[in-house]
Amino acid sequence: LTFPIVDFVMTISMYQASVPRFVNILGNLSKIIDKAQTYVDSNKIDDATLTNYRLFPDMLPMSKQIQIACDTAKGVVARLAGLDIPVYEDNEKSLADLKTRISKTVAFIQTVAPQKIDGTEDKAIVTKRGDKETHYKGMQFLLGHAIPNFYFHVTTAYAILRHNGIQIGKRDFLGNP
Repeated sequence: LTFPIVDFVMTISMYQASVPRFVNILGNLSKIIDKAQTYVDSNKIDDATLTNYRLFPDMLPMSKQIQIACDTAKGVVARLAGLDIPVYEDNEKSLADLKTRISKTVAFIQTVAPQKIDGTEDKAIVTKRGDKETHYKGMQFLLGHAIPNFYFHVTTAYAILRHNGIQIGKRDFLGNP
């Protein structure tokens, strides 16, 4: 039994794989934070109870999870588009502050036109962490690093809120993709 070899090239819209997905999930995260705010207000709990909560002592707190998710989204979009990455201070203390950071991130990534990102599959991307440089091609960076990192941090923030009794579920996370 033999199968014919089919040679084809499949293209991907780097824009469609990034900006709309980030906007959707960050919007869902903002709505989840609304539910957390309602919970905090109705139970007379300090925001810091949630924003500083960690799933385990060696993990980052919820506020940092959201900061990193936002940084990942704006960072990959800016790098692919050849733009400077906006710098946000990591000073969010309240749920409202975190919603503001999400809004700023969404506003920035929505300013980037599809033609600035599409066609960047092979663009050289270099990230630096301390002295260590990591080299990627655009698609490898987007699909193999940025998107998984983004979802990891959003999911961890979701898990922290769910663990603390916020009535949220999968539909809240996924929203209406």
